[in-house]
Amino acid sequence: MKQSKYEIDMCQGPLLKKMILFALPLMATGMLQILFNAVDIIVVGRFTGSSAMAAVGATTALVNIFVSFIIGVSMGANVLAGQSYASGNHKRLHDVVHTAISLAIVMGILMIFAGSVLARGALLLMGTPSDIIDQSVLYLRIYFLAMPFLMLNNFGGAILRAIGDTRRPLIYLTISGICNIILNLILVVIFHLGVIGVAAGTFLSMFISSLLIVLTLMRAEGTYRLNLRELQLNRRICMNLIQIGIPAGLQSSLINVSNALIQSGVNSFGTLTVAANTAANNLFSFMFYTINSVSQTGLSFSSQNYGAGKLRRVDQVLHRCICIEIVMGTFVGLFVFLLRPVLLGIYSSDPEVITQGSVILSISCLTYGICGLMDMLPCVIRGMGYSLPPMLISVVGVVGMRFLWILGYFPTHHTLYTLYLSYPLSWSVTALFQMLCYRVVRKKVEQRYWSMKNAG
Repeated sequence: MKQSKYEIDMCQGPLLKKMILFALPLMATGMLQILFNAVDIIVVGRFTGSSAMAAVGATTALVNIFVSFIIGVSMGANVLAGQSYASGNHKRLHDVVHTAISLAIVMGILMIFAGSVLARGALLLMGTPSDIIDQSVLYLRIYFLAMPFLMLNNFGGAILRAIGDTRRPLIYLTISGICNIILNLILVVIFHLGVIGVAAGTFLSMFISSLLIVLTLMRAEGTYRLNLRELQLNRRICMNLIQIGIPAGLQSSLINVSNALIQSGVNSFGTLTVAANTAANNLFSFMFYTINSVSQTGLSFSSQNYGAGKLRRVDQVLHRCICIEIVMGTFVGLFVFLLRPVLLGIYSSDPEVITQGSVILSISCLTYGICGLMDMLPCVIRGMGYSLPPMLISVVGVVGMRFLWILGYFPTHHTLYTLYLSYPLSWSVTALFQMLCYRVVRKKVEQRYWSMKNAG
């Protein structure tokens, strides 16, 4: 099945070594992506001031709603491409690739208009402080111009991950990220463009990364090669992508809606707290993408083995993901917890920002392994083609609990500690129910597999 040095045969041989080799570039990719995004915050915080830093940070929750939706929908491309690749269905793989790229372009263009129209209203709804809202709206509108490139980057990267290639997306992100840093320094430090400068740097870096991904697919030697003349929206494939990807995207987006509600609570404490939350959330992003690499590994390995009919191996994928997730989540959480004042000092020299940021980090760091389990279990379930059940569980467990907590308990206990306590509570409940969901789905999949085999 393996055709090039970039591909990994997920259906044969020892799992753990291959999973680690697959996950490490993904982890580095996520870390670098957040590092390059952090440059936006660090540059404006250091060279423009806390007000500009807060303006960029105030958009984070809203940007994450859209970005997480894109990443979630791209899971549909990952699952279908992985299943088609493992089963040897070359025609279906060809249709998946061309439909996914076409869908990415269409959705990206639609998101430009959605982001531009909704920017100010959404920020006002979140209670963004009046002294920074104009800068926040400006940053957001420039950022959304890059949505087609972000869509292509995620859908193209999902196809490459489906066949085991996580190294080239890492190389391309490194190139575009270095360009982003250089552009930020030039536009902000030399030309004093502030928020406009970091937004423009982000736009151009996304363009570079997506261009490299598309060129890679066009030059591929395998059956996943992209031919621009054959771009299409295959109705059946498109519906399958939507059935898997939209629930995943909605789950991520709705979770980030609850994060936006938490952002509204943070906004009630004032601009310095918004700046502290911006720095803390950026560190949370480093932690999340570290453990999310295991989730993406689980998605790719489970979809390929499901496509190859190796259901027992899907169980082995889950067990190894749980072990890696617990070890990695505990280590990363402890590392950030112990060094939180030093890490926050990278973003801002303001003592109040560091103090409040330390409070935020102290609540969730030591329980971050639970967040990893909550994130990973739905990915393995989706690898078997079931996307709606884990979405419903996450919406009720995460979004529902946080809404009740923030609207019911937080108003009478108005502290940062109380606000952020909603994170570990919602993680724990949701992870438990996702584990039960896996057992139900796994049993249903096996029954369907044997009934089809006996009928054949």
